[in-house]
Amino acid sequence: MEQLIDRCAGLDVHKRTIAACVRVPGHGKERVQHVQTFGTTAADLLTLRDWLRAHGVTHVALESTGVFWKPIYYTLEDGFTVVLVNAAHIQQVPGRKTDVQDSVWIAQLLEHGLVRASFVPPAPIRALRDLTRYRTVMIEERVREVNRIHKVLEEAGIKLAAVASKLLGASGRAMLDALVAGTTDPAVLADLARGVLRKKLPALRAALAAELRPHQAFLLGELLAHLDYLEQAITRVSAQIAEALAPFMTAVARLETIPGIRRRAAEVIVAEIGVDMTRFPTAGHLASWAGLCPGHHESAGRSTSGKPRKGNRWLKRTLTQTALGAIQSKPPNALGARYRRLRHHTGHKKAVVAVSHAQLVAAYHMLAAQQDYVDLGADYLDRHTADRARRRAIRTLERQGYHVTLETAA
Repeated sequence: MEQLIDRCAGLDVHKRTIAACVRVPGHGKERVQHVQTFGTTAADLLTLRDWLRAHGVTHVALESTGVFWKPIYYTLEDGFTVVLVNAAHIQQVPGRKTDVQDSVWIAQLLEHGLVRASFVPPAPIRALRDLTRYRTVMIEERVREVNRIHKVLEEAGIKLAAVASKLLGASGRAMLDALVAGTTDPAVLADLARGVLRKKLPALRAALAAELRPHQAFLLGELLAHLDYLEQAITRVSAQIAEALAPFMTAVARLETIPGIRRRAAEVIVAEIGVDMTRFPTAGHLASWAGLCPGHHESAGRSTSGKPRKGNRWLKRTLTQTALGAIQSKPPNALGARYRRLRHHTGHKKAVVAVSHAQLVAAYHMLAAQQDYVDLGADYLDRHTADRARRRAIRTLERQGYHVTLETAA
């Protein structure tokens, strides 16, 4: 097998130790390997880096093991070509299994060019990704807290959510604070309504004609306090994201021109895929990495799987939400037309994935060409189908010896 890299290293990464194997040229065509185990503290990582430099290593490969690979990758990325490898792609042949043998196997695969590097964005994008992912987690936690508030009120027999469309709007929040403070009179609570909700005072009095038990009042107070904290934390993190996004605001504004994609979703897309599309050879590679393309598994001429791969769950979740927004957005657009056409054949879920795929492909080309989104129109697919049918009919007639001239009917 052809050897592509002269001086390389394979690392088997764990929480407390790193098994390292360096393979360098020996006498003639022989290969010499040096194996050593290192710790994972900052000082140990610097020692590992110096050891690799002493052997003249140019390329290093390591598995993406949990989060343990990250400090090693960040330490070695300046000075070495570091290849992060999916562990599922380099499973060793059956036999004896040790950490040292794993590092040797990784080094051997690397020197023969048999490993495929995973996508690792540059440092500014990594920092932005950490912030957007943490904000997503807090937003999800806020949703869970709101659901818990609904549950406490329902258990107490308070039907405020059935009358007020926004339970945590200005009126609803004032009533909840009064409940926590000990107010039990339905008329007094209902009188806290503001705006159009005052037209529903009789319904509010009936909905609030129940009493919180002491432990329910305590829980409601804690939930509201936690909700306030989450709101403030989300605001602080969003401000930090805006600061980190300053160099990429052009890309964010460009992505917002895609139907269904708003500011927060555009921030997540930039944080997950970056702005340098040369890291992905084609839009199809990006869609496959994100898990937004149909799976394909063929054996003996028979396809056995059409399910998409797992991919990047943060990006996939965001694009699923933006696809639903594009479907419902006004005026009608090409993405919504694509959904309506596919829904009758594939069902709702697959049609939504198809729209997500189209949005990601559009984002790829827009970032690569630095152009804004151009909507093809809600009737694009109909026009494209008609054009294709017309060309097919012309070719059929021409093959039969006819000369076809098209003339628009009066």
